[in-house]
Amino acid sequence: MTPLASSPFEPLAIPDLRLQSLLQLVAIASGLSRSKQAIQHCEEALQAEYQRRFAELAQQMRRQQGKDTGVVSFDDGDVRITADLPKKVDWDQNQLADIARRIAASGDDPTQYLEISYRVSETKFNAWPESLKSAFVPARTVKTGKAKFTLGRVGEGQP
Repeated sequence: MTPLASSPFEPLAIPDLRLQSLLQLVAIASGLSRSKQAIQHCEEALQAEYQRRFAELAQQMRRQQGKDTGVVSFDDGDVRITADLPKKVDWDQNQLADIARRIAASGDDPTQYLEISYRVSETKFNAWPESLKSAFVPARTVKTGKAKFTLGRVGEGQP
Protein backbone atom coordinates (compact mmCIF):
# COMPACT_ATOMS: atom_id res chain seq x y z
CA MET A 1 0.00 0.00 0.00
CA THR A 2 1.30 3.44 -0.92
CA PRO A 3 1.09 5.91 1.94
CA LEU A 4 -1.16 8.89 1.33
CA ALA A 5 0.70 12.07 0.48
CA SER A 6 0.74 14.77 3.09
CA SER A 7 -0.84 18.14 2.44
CA PRO A 8 1.10 20.49 0.15
CA PHE A 9 -0.40 23.32 2.22
CA GLU A 10 1.37 23.31 5.53
CA PRO A 11 0.02 25.61 8.25
CA LEU A 12 1.66 29.00 8.27
CA ALA A 13 2.97 30.71 11.36
CA ILE A 14 0.58 33.50 12.23
CA PRO A 15 2.44 36.73 12.93
CA ASP A 16 1.40 38.95 15.80
CA LEU A 17 -0.93 41.12 13.76
CA ARG A 18 -0.89 43.88 16.37
CA LEU A 19 2.76 44.52 15.50
CA GLN A 20 2.24 44.77 11.74
CA SER A 21 1.97 48.02 9.79
CA LEU A 22 -1.07 48.61 7.59
CA LEU A 23 1.00 47.84 4.48
CA GLN A 24 2.15 44.58 6.06
CA LEU A 25 -1.49 43.73 6.80
CA VAL A 26 -2.32 44.45 3.14
CA ALA A 27 0.45 42.06 2.07
CA ILE A 28 -0.76 39.38 4.49
CA ALA A 29 -4.36 39.75 3.25
CA SER A 30 -3.20 39.56 -0.36
CA GLY A 31 -1.22 36.40 0.35
CA LEU A 32 -4.19 34.84 2.14
CA SER A 33 -6.44 35.66 -0.80
CA ARG A 34 -4.04 33.98 -3.23
CA SER A 35 -3.74 30.95 -0.93
CA LYS A 36 -7.54 30.64 -0.63
CA GLN A 37 -7.86 30.73 -4.42
CA ALA A 38 -5.16 28.09 -4.82
CA ILE A 39 -6.78 25.85 -2.20
CA GLN A 40 -10.22 26.30 -3.75
CA HIS A 41 -8.80 25.39 -7.18
CA CYS A 42 -7.18 22.25 -5.69
CA GLU A 43 -10.39 21.27 -3.89
CA GLU A 44 -12.39 21.66 -7.11
CA ALA A 45 -9.85 19.60 -9.06
CA LEU A 46 -9.90 16.90 -6.37
CA GLN A 47 -13.71 16.75 -6.38
CA ALA A 48 -13.68 16.55 -10.20
CA GLU A 49 -11.32 13.57 -9.97
CA TYR A 50 -13.54 11.90 -7.38
CA GLN A 51 -16.49 12.50 -9.69
CA ARG A 52 -14.60 10.93 -12.61
CA ARG A 53 -13.58 7.89 -10.58
CA PHE A 54 -16.61 7.20 -8.42
CA ALA A 55 -19.80 8.81 -9.81
CA GLU A 56 -20.88 5.85 -11.94
CA LEU A 57 -20.41 3.30 -9.16
CA ALA A 58 -22.14 5.57 -6.64
CA GLN A 59 -25.11 5.98 -8.99
CA GLN A 60 -25.31 2.20 -9.53
CA MET A 61 -25.32 1.68 -5.77
CA ARG A 62 -28.09 4.25 -5.28
CA ARG A 63 -30.16 2.52 -7.99
CA GLN A 64 -29.63 -0.85 -6.28
CA GLN A 65 -30.87 0.72 -3.05
CA GLY A 66 -33.90 2.18 -4.84
CA LYS A 67 -32.95 5.81 -4.44
CA ASP A 68 -31.88 8.65 -6.72
CA THR A 69 -30.12 10.76 -4.10
CA GLY A 70 -28.47 10.38 -0.73
CA VAL A 71 -25.37 8.80 0.77
CA VAL A 72 -23.75 5.56 -0.33
CA SER A 73 -20.44 4.15 0.86
CA PHE A 74 -18.10 1.60 -0.64
CA ASP A 75 -14.52 0.46 -0.18
CA ASP A 76 -11.64 0.54 -2.61
CA GLY A 77 -8.80 -1.34 -0.98
CA ASP A 78 -8.07 0.36 2.33
CA VAL A 79 -10.07 3.47 1.46
CA ARG A 80 -13.75 4.01 2.31
CA ILE A 81 -15.47 6.27 -0.22
CA THR A 82 -18.64 8.03 0.87
CA ALA A 83 -20.59 9.63 -1.96
CA ASP A 84 -23.30 12.12 -1.06
CA LEU A 85 -25.70 13.39 -3.70
CA PRO A 86 -27.99 15.77 -1.82
CA LYS A 87 -31.59 16.24 -2.78
CA LYS A 88 -32.55 19.79 -3.73
CA VAL A 89 -36.28 20.34 -3.96
CA ASP A 90 -37.82 23.51 -5.37
CA TRP A 91 -41.52 24.27 -5.14
CA ASP A 92 -43.38 26.51 -7.58
CA GLN A 93 -44.64 29.28 -5.30
CA ASN A 94 -47.54 30.29 -7.56
CA GLN A 95 -48.84 26.73 -7.73
CA LEU A 96 -48.49 26.33 -3.96
CA ALA A 97 -50.47 29.56 -3.43
CA ASP A 98 -53.24 28.18 -5.67
CA ILE A 99 -53.24 24.91 -3.74
CA ALA A 100 -53.41 26.80 -0.43
CA ARG A 101 -56.44 28.75 -1.68
CA ARG A 102 -58.18 25.53 -2.79
CA ILE A 103 -57.48 23.90 0.59
CA ALA A 104 -58.90 26.95 2.39
CA ALA A 105 -61.92 27.06 0.05
CA SER A 106 -62.67 23.42 0.90
CA GLY A 107 -62.82 24.38 4.58
CA ASP A 108 -59.48 22.88 5.58
CA ASP A 109 -56.51 24.68 7.13
CA PRO A 110 -53.66 25.10 4.59
CA THR A 111 -51.09 25.43 7.40
CA GLN A 112 -51.71 21.75 8.19
CA TYR A 113 -50.02 20.97 4.87
CA LEU A 114 -47.92 23.99 3.96
CA GLU A 115 -45.35 26.12 5.71
CA ILE A 116 -46.23 29.62 4.64
CA SER A 117 -43.76 32.49 4.93
CA TYR A 118 -43.70 36.05 3.68
CA ARG A 119 -40.77 38.16 2.51
CA VAL A 120 -40.45 41.77 1.49
CA SER A 121 -37.73 42.94 -0.87
CA GLU A 122 -35.65 45.52 1.00
CA THR A 123 -35.16 47.46 -2.23
CA LYS A 124 -38.91 47.66 -2.79
CA PHE A 125 -39.54 48.49 0.87
CA ASN A 126 -37.12 51.42 0.70
CA ALA A 127 -38.86 52.74 -2.43
CA TRP A 128 -42.33 52.73 -0.85
CA PRO A 129 -43.99 55.93 0.38
CA GLU A 130 -43.90 56.43 4.15
CA SER A 131 -47.66 55.83 4.38
CA LEU A 132 -47.18 52.25 3.13
CA LYS A 133 -43.91 51.63 5.01
CA SER A 134 -45.47 52.54 8.34
CA ALA A 135 -47.81 49.54 8.17
CA PHE A 136 -44.86 47.17 7.65
CA VAL A 137 -42.34 48.65 10.11
CA PRO A 138 -43.68 46.74 13.17
CA ALA A 139 -43.12 43.44 11.32
CA ARG A 140 -39.58 44.35 10.25
CA THR A 141 -36.45 43.47 12.23
CA VAL A 142 -33.05 44.54 10.96
CA LYS A 143 -30.03 42.49 11.99
CA THR A 144 -26.45 43.08 10.97
CA GLY A 145 -24.00 40.59 9.61
CA LYS A 146 -20.39 40.23 10.62
CA ALA A 147 -18.33 43.34 9.93
CA LYS A 148 -15.68 42.92 7.25
CA PHE A 149 -12.79 45.23 6.57
CA THR A 150 -10.80 45.25 3.34
CA LEU A 151 -7.40 46.90 3.06
CA GLY A 152 -5.61 47.83 -0.12
CA ARG A 153 -2.91 50.15 -1.31
CA VAL A 154 -4.15 53.61 -2.21
CA GLY A 155 -4.71 53.87 -5.96
CA GLU A 156 -5.00 50.11 -6.56
CA GLY A 157 -8.66 49.96 -7.55
CA GLN A 158 -10.09 50.38 -4.06
CA PRO A 159 -13.30 52.44 -3.77
